[in-house]
Amino acid sequence: MSDNLLIVDDEQMIRDLLCITLTREQYTCFQCSNADEGLNVIKGQDIHLALLDVMMPGSSGLDLLKELKKISPDTSVLMITALSDMETALSCIHLGADDYITKPFSVDNIVMKARNALEKRRLILENRKYQNELELKVLEQTRVIRAAMEEINLSYESTLTALVKSLDARESEVGSHSERVMNYTLLLARHMGISEPELSVIAKGALLHDIGKIGVSDTILLKPGKLTPDEWQEMKKHPQIGYEILCDIKFLRGASEFILAHHERFDGAGYPNGTKGRDIPLSARIFALVDTLDAMTSDRPYRKALPFKVMTQEI
Repeated sequence: MSDNLLIVDDEQMIRDLLCITLTREQYTCFQCSNADEGLNVIKGQDIHLALLDVMMPGSSGLDLLKELKKISPDTSVLMITALSDMETALSCIHLGADDYITKPFSVDNIVMKARNALEKRRLILENRKYQNELELKVLEQTRVIRAAMEEINLSYESTLTALVKSLDARESEVGSHSERVMNYTLLLARHMGISEPELSVIAKGALLHDIGKIGVSDTILLKPGKLTPDEWQEMKKHPQIGYEILCDIKFLRGASEFILAHHERFDGAGYPNGTKGRDIPLSARIFALVDTLDAMTSDRPYRKALPFKVMTQEI
């Protein structure tokens, strides 16, 4: 398919010369004697290159150039004039012309400049198409990656939930202690104004807070009576064990720090490090309260669940 060219010049001889020369180069040419006629052609045809005379009766070539760029900004433009002053040339380029040709001109020069302008236009359009296609590909790849990440996150969450349920089952918990305290902790954290991404870290930490009990023997973990001092020392290792299990897993690193501190106490009497006051992460301080609440309202091997009224008084 040949390129469409528009020739606008008030001199018939120049129009005919340009039309014959460029038609010989396999271009389809439209010719007009003034800017108004040229504007009508631009509105009705897909013009790839316009050759415009600067000085014409009525509206000038510069006026036509302005209107052309509003209607068809991708059309390449060569300005042709007998005036060779720098100001006119700069005005043409500033308004969007690709080149500026002075009369008299050689037909070979016109052909060369027409080819260059059309090649430049082709490259610009191809680059724009490539950029648009690239943007669409990026959007599609982003969608695929997000979907994959969501699937991975769901897989992580399902795996973590299954692991936690197995830990709860090991301690003969009624229902899921870990999921309960996670929901309580998130509720209280939101009430205190904590937002994402910290909430996500808190949720994982609360869900996995007792993972370190994997390293505690059943004879200690399931003992119905009070623990001996030695047994209690073993039990108190579980936050450190949980931390060491998770700290090297990138997406659980924040949760591992929560787990390490979840049995610390504000007065420094907690474990494993005796951290106190505001040195304890806020999320772990919230959890300490929640864990106590859940413990008091759940049956234990050594006692029945406390009534809600007794629990609130104790809190």
